[in-house]
Amino acid sequence: MDLDVLNMFVIAGGTLAIPILAFVASFLLWPSALIRIYYWYWRRALGMQVRYANYDDYQFCYSYRGRPGYRPSILMLHGFSAHKDMWLSIVKFLPKNLHLVCVDMPGHEGTTRSALDDYSISGQAKRIHQFVECIQLNRRPFHLVGTSMGGNVAGVYAAQYPEDICSLTLICPAGLPSTTDNKFIKQLRELQESECIDRIPLIPSTPEEMADMLKLCSYVRFKVPQQILQGLVDVRIPHNDFYRKLFLEIVDEKSRHSLHENMSKIKSPTQVIWGRQDQVLDVSGASILASAIPDCHVYILENCGHSVVVERPRKTANLILEFLALLHSMDNNKKQA
Repeated sequence: MDLDVLNMFVIAGGTLAIPILAFVASFLLWPSALIRIYYWYWRRALGMQVRYANYDDYQFCYSYRGRPGYRPSILMLHGFSAHKDMWLSIVKFLPKNLHLVCVDMPGHEGTTRSALDDYSISGQAKRIHQFVECIQLNRRPFHLVGTSMGGNVAGVYAAQYPEDICSLTLICPAGLPSTTDNKFIKQLRELQESECIDRIPLIPSTPEEMADMLKLCSYVRFKVPQQILQGLVDVRIPHNDFYRKLFLEIVDEKSRHSLHENMSKIKSPTQVIWGRQDQVLDVSGASILASAIPDCHVYILENCGHSVVVERPRKTANLILEFLALLHSMDNNKKQA
């Protein structure tokens, strides 16, 4: 074989081998780095840009796509111990001409974490209002979406700042009394009685605990490789002390039923989406909201758990779009009447 041709094959083989070996090494040795790269790539692929906004000495981190237009902007509030990128699975199925904003909640990811901050649900709602004013999102009423803890905050926000929003989507929101004692509620009661905060099911510190948390939050059983479980844990461990403090704050009497205490003040058209098999927050919360909010549309997803955004992203995106289209049609009919 000609020496030049042989060199060409060696160079080509080496060029292909380097990224493959780098990927394998990252997967085996640094899975947490691979997870960060994954989110970075997914954001770029979906056209989401990361920005920062400052309110005095407080910094908010958020991602966005599109610009404000004739349709309402959409602000998305993630759940406990998550981050803005959890919404990417939903963003994938939303039109690119919609103005979307996903913000890191107080103390999470790129948003300021301060020991002096008020992490109660009401305190978080105030912070989100500061963020909204920072980026002038409330120049026109926007659609607010929140899931789990973020749903609790979103509901309180809608009650306290009604002029800011035109409509609301709550996905398995926290902040409501439970009519049944599921496994998670029983675990919490045991933890409170024993005053042991090192075994909170939503704050894993080992791959095994991470697998248990995924089973708790999802009806669909995802087969997650051990390396990825380790990577997910590695990403979270540096923040676990904060998560414990936050968890105790949001299950305290001041915040535990914040949505329930404010739901009668919600006047915006509201959509509630809940997984029938939610093991974290009981689906009966949907009927509680429906009975208190005048214009409330409830959708119960079968074979779905607490992680609705991850388990049924396409369906959730379609439900949000259908709800917004319905409201737009109703608004046009009122104008014509």
